[in-house]
Amino acid sequence: MARAKVKAQFHLRLDKGHLKAVGPGKIALLEAIMETGSISAAARHLKMSYRRAWLLVDDLNHQLRHPAVYRETGGKNGGSSQVTPAGEKLVRLYREIEHAAYLKTLTRIRALTRMLSR
Repeated sequence: MARAKVKAQFHLRLDKGHLKAVGPGKIALLEAIMETGSISAAARHLKMSYRRAWLLVDDLNHQLRHPAVYRETGGKNGGSSQVTPAGEKLVRLYREIEHAAYLKTLTRIRALTRMLSR
């Protein structure tokens, strides 16, 4: 049997009181909206229901000072969604924090990896 490659991942979650304000799911959804231009296409890409994606976007928009996603309702050609500059900044900062945490702990990650069975 081939030896499986070890991959370390960091997932940051910011809670605001008892609410989950920002976490990996919302960030992945924003990135998918940036790629696809729509909440429904992003939901399909992430294998989640449109309703779930819409609720996450709505929650995120209410948690932030400035909305992360601007939505245009459907019409003849359907609606579209656009990640706002605030949403883009949120994604960028989130990914920068993950990367910095990874770099800061790389020596310890390697030590942990060596402890895993072969």
